[in-house]
Order: sequence, then C-alpha cells, then structure tokens
Amino acid sequence: MDDRLAAPPPRLAAAHAPPSPRRVGLFNGRGAWTLYAKEVRRFLKVSQQTLMAPVVTTLLFLAIFALALGGDQRMIAGVPFDQFLAPGLVMMAVAQNAFANTSSSLVISKVQGNIVDVLMPPLSPSELTLGYALAGVTRGLFVGAACILAMTLFVETHIRDLGLVLYHAAMASLMLSLLGLMGGIWADKFDHIAAVTNFVVTPAAFLSGTFYSIELLPGFWNALAHANPLFFLIDGFRAGFIGKSDGPLLAGALVVAGVNALLWAICHAMFKKGYKLKA
Repeated sequence: MDDRLAAPPPRLAAAHAPPSPRRVGLFNGRGAWTLYAKEVRRFLKVSQQTLMAPVVTTLLFLAIFALALGGDQRMIAGVPFDQFLAPGLVMMAVAQNAFANTSSSLVISKVQGNIVDVLMPPLSPSELTLGYALAGVTRGLFVGAACILAMTLFVETHIRDLGLVLYHAAMASLMLSLLGLMGGIWADKFDHIAAVTNFVVTPAAFLSGTFYSIELLPGFWNALAHANPLFFLIDGFRAGFIGKSDGPLLAGALVVAGVNALLWAICHAMFKKGYKLKA
C-alpha cells in the first residue's frame, strides 16, 4: 500500500492533535481575572441579598439611632448627629459585606466539595489571594456606594475630601475581605464562620466609634478604641465627609496599610501551605 494513502492529510492530523497546554508566565493574569469574575458574578446573581439588603439594614439603623438620639437636633463634633452617624453606618456595611463575600464563598465551596475546582487550575497562592480579595473589595465598594446614594435622600451629605473617602473605603473592604478569607480557610462549617462574625467582626465594628465619638470615652476605653484598626477606618472615612477626625489621619492610614499587608501575608501563607484545603 502506498504510504501517502495511509497517512492522514496534514490539516486533518492537526485538527485531531491533542491540545497543547497553555503557557503560564510568572503571573497568571487570566486565571486571577477568571477567579475574580466568578466571585463577582456569584454575588451579583443574588443582588437582592448581597446589595439591596445591606442598604435597607443601614437605613433602618440610621432611622432608629437618629430618632432615638435626637437626629439633627443633637450635635457631635460640630455637626448634626445624623451627619456624624451616616459615614460610620456606611463603613460598617462595607466591612460586614466584604467579610461575608470571601468567607461565605470558601465555606460553601468546602461544604459542597467543589473547592477542588479552584485548587486544581494553575493558580499560585498570590493569584488565589488576589482573586478572592479583590472580589470582596468589589462587593464592599458596591454596598458602600449604594448606601451613600440611599442616605443622601434622608441626610444632608457633603464629601469634603474624596481621597480620604476612597482610600478608607478601599482599605476597609480589603481588610475585611482578607479577614474573611482567613476565616473561610480556617472554618470547616457555617457555625465556625458565624462565630467569627459574632465574636470578632460585629464587636469590632460596634466598638470602633460607629455610633459615637471616642473622645467621649474615658482613658482606658479611649486607648482600647485606638487599638482597633476599624476605628482608624471609620474615623478617616468620616473625616472625608465632615472634615473632622478623632485621631491622627496619617498615622491611621499607615496602621491600616500595615494591617492589610500582614493579613495579605497570612492569607498567602495559608494558601501556599494548603491549610485545611488540601488533604
């Protein structure tokens, strides 16, 4: 038999050739973007729960505390109480939702057994941390923007320093996103992550000057408040609206940047080790 008749045409042979593996450089940008897009689509699919519900909750807090404590008739830091309260409530919503995004995603994946779909692709610990963390930041910023827009209907709002507002909103989202990532990796079931929410995140948010000025606290409690990173986030964010702060803004900005760097390093190490992720 003629060998030329037995050999498949070149085009047919190329069509049936096994696919060659995609080359990944030092940074798998496509992979990190895919993970980020997956996480963003995940919370957008249930936007009534992830975006609208926090806005309603924040407005309820505003109504209850403003009406109970005097509303715009009471002054704190030289501004009406409702104007003082609104930025703190927005920051609390940002923090809680950034935490919930990363923690819930990982716990759901572990409980359902599909965490392997994230661990098998060629994603490094840096890319895993980046994809999850930025998705949490995105949800936090979306919730913050929605809350601010809703509050402008009820509270006179002025942004005096946009840089302070954006910096502290982004840093708050990143901090709680990374904390949620750590909690999600550590947790084996939903009860574990609920414990972190109830005993760490919520107390830290409520005791960070959300509803009051820490200048009203006595010495020990004032010093304790300054040890809470969320205080610097709320204080800097509020200063962007009312032009006044309870603490040094530059020092606070450096503290939250340092805390975020530490949390990032811990998340990277947990992914690299495969802590509670790999058998």
